[in-house]
Amino acid sequence: MNKFRLIALTLVLALILPLGVVSAQDGPVTLRVLIHQNPPMVEFIEEFNARFTEANPNITVDLSVVNANDLATVTQTRLSAGDIDVIDIFGFSNSVQPYMSGATPPNWQVMIEAGLLLDLTDQPFLANYDPVSIQDSGMYNDTVYAINLGRVVYSGIYYNKDMFTEFGVEIPTTWDELVAACEVFTAEGIGCMTAGGADGWPIFVGAYGLLGSLFPDQAAYVEGLWTGDIKFNDEQSMVMWERMQIYARDMMERGASGIPGDAAPGRFASGAVAMFPGGSWYASAIESAEPDFDWGYIPFPGSDVVEDNQGWFGKYDQGWAIAAGSPNVEAALLYLEAFSEPENYQAFVDAVGFIPTQPTATLNTKIGGEIAQYLDNFRVGYEQYWVAPTGVGQWASPFASFFAPFNEWDDAAALADRAQSDLQSGLDEVSGS
Repeated sequence: MNKFRLIALTLVLALILPLGVVSAQDGPVTLRVLIHQNPPMVEFIEEFNARFTEANPNITVDLSVVNANDLATVTQTRLSAGDIDVIDIFGFSNSVQPYMSGATPPNWQVMIEAGLLLDLTDQPFLANYDPVSIQDSGMYNDTVYAINLGRVVYSGIYYNKDMFTEFGVEIPTTWDELVAACEVFTAEGIGCMTAGGADGWPIFVGAYGLLGSLFPDQAAYVEGLWTGDIKFNDEQSMVMWERMQIYARDMMERGASGIPGDAAPGRFASGAVAMFPGGSWYASAIESAEPDFDWGYIPFPGSDVVEDNQGWFGKYDQGWAIAAGSPNVEAALLYLEAFSEPENYQAFVDAVGFIPTQPTATLNTKIGGEIAQYLDNFRVGYEQYWVAPTGVGQWASPFASFFAPFNEWDDAAALADRAQSDLQSGLDEVSGS
């Protein structure tokens, strides 16, 4: 977030946050808040916390930030230990379907069934949110346990507009056009793409658009893998693996495997590479790194058919939940109430680039304008549906990050066979074969 946006945000919050905010607890309170690492979000939360405690002098916010991959484990540990109040929780997903024999329920379901999350069903601030988002991402057995703060797109590619113009490259709308664009930049000695390969997940998430364009019905894709109607080594899957290998091996710049996730947006913004596959949440970091940098955002064109590449895949991202055993429930509810005020929520959306879950919020950001063209074709993606069979092997996922230089595989057919073998071992175990 650049300094001018931060100053503007500070002024906005200073004006709106104190209105109607009066602490329900008179004595000193330390409110323990846990969130995951996302630089624009962390920056916003820190500023929000400062204004919240200014309006409520008896409350001190103790903020903990953990890696996104560690959030579920840390949450469960701290809930069990009783040393957390307000929890950053991703939208409820990966529910066990009837065809998923013996599948392990997701962490959010385990936490709810263990009585670790507070019932929010009757809280007035729920009225500020879209009922569909609450039902889809924060409700279990007709009870609300979380409010979701936004959807994100993760199937797009950021591109350098000036660089595309300089070298006469058209915006790619098919896989072959994307390959051709990369060949132009490579020939000019410019890296085609970058991503935070050192963190692992940005590589496979960066290719989720490729996966979605080849298997547009992601729920049916997951069901097909479970039932055997789709196999990791069938003809269509081989197209996926071969293109994922080209993406990882040929499109990614040399050295991408050593770039941390939070450094990749700045590297793209510096003009070092032409493209950056990644989620809509990176937009603020790109703007913060180079405020005058001119970029665009397009769906990943993984298919040969243009129409298959004209939509977004994503998920419900960050939400708030409260520990059922918190000694500071009143302060925690006050925190969510203040955050849910439409003006505060709008400032949050502007800062992080989420697709809003409050109907009154608008897409005021540059990333909002970029995704608006295809927003009517937004679909929840693969990893929100996938639940692995018990006993499944380590390679049974459609991940581009399995390929060298990010991992050990350099033969697409061999990886496809191993992925199917690892999947089948889990399916056989749950079926008793």
